[in-house]
Amino acid sequence: MQEETQELGGSIELTGFKDMDGATMVVLKKIVGTYARKFSELCRNFEKLSVTMKKVHEREKSEKYEVHAKVLDNGKPIVSAVTDFNLFFAIDSALKKVEKEIHSS
Repeated sequence: MQEETQELGGSIELTGFKDMDGATMVVLKKIVGTYARKFSELCRNFEKLSVTMKKVHEREKSEKYEVHAKVLDNGKPIVSAVTDFNLFFAIDSALKKVEKEIHSS
């Protein structure tokens, strides 16, 4: 099954977020956009930021989110994955891991 991908500004891809409500998407886009700006300054040749989300262990009123973040810097992928009950925390943590990896390289 192919997930729907949204492109933001050409260098950002969001996959798996089509069922999110409008208010959630506004916050997500703000978080991802802020990190994309950081990555474009930190990377030698920032090409793309991809964030993929899927729900795991879905139950009534309780679901876990698995978030994968990937930055392409000069053709080299920098990746991270985080699973958490809070979607915003999972996205922020995954992007923070990528940022830490960029700083250490």
